[in-house]
Amino acid sequence: MVSLPQRTRLVHTTPPWVGSGEIFFITICCVERKTNQLALPPTFQVMTGALEHYVRAEKFWVHLFLAMPDHLHALMAFPENQRMDKVLRDWKRFVAKQAKVAWQDGFFDHRLRNDEALEEKAHYVRMNPVRAGLVATPERWDYTWPQPAVSPAR
Repeated sequence: MVSLPQRTRLVHTTPPWVGSGEIFFITICCVERKTNQLALPPTFQVMTGALEHYVRAEKFWVHLFLAMPDHLHALMAFPENQRMDKVLRDWKRFVAKQAKVAWQDGFFDHRLRNDEALEEKAHYVRMNPVRAGLVATPERWDYTWPQPAVSPAR
């Protein structure tokens, strides 16, 4: 029998040379893929309520948050006095308890190094439900926070 390689945990310690407020592209996945756990109004309300609480508490700042059925993407920044791994672990734990979401361990993060990278990732995140065939345009996806301005022709 062939043994599979063991997954190693990603290290999410922000290096000391990364300043407060640097923006990270974050992806968090559910344990069960291909099922809808996140793009549901009650679940999304729990997630965004928790986001708002964490923003008010200055645990992180959210530039963009989008929930797909089985994963989410966010563009977030963290104050110097907050550890990204701890804050996201606590947020995931709260959402798991309140909305019964089964998260995979950990998350993926990538620091964005300039405004061009930020715009590129924001476009990627907004187009995710379009690429998945869930909506025709990003403005029609209800599981984005903060919600973009919607034209009356929606």
